[in-house]
Amino acid sequence: MENVVTHADYRGRGWGRALLVHALAHAWSRGCYKVMLMTGRKDPDTLRFYENAGFNRHGKQAFVARPPH
Repeated sequence: MENVVTHADYRGRGWGRALLVHALAHAWSRGCYKVMLMTGRKDPDTLRFYENAGFNRHGKQAFVARPPH
């Protein structure tokens, strides 16, 4: 997963968490052994949000390469 965003007018109502929890439940029911979520955000509230939805920020390290301009 990447770029999970809730419109500012609807934040704090549980929609984002419900979506992540549902996506994980669907993945597990289909036999997936892992789901990875990538974010460029560094703020503690966002990272805590993902952790509270079931993700572990210490499980993997992602590296991104982009073509030179």
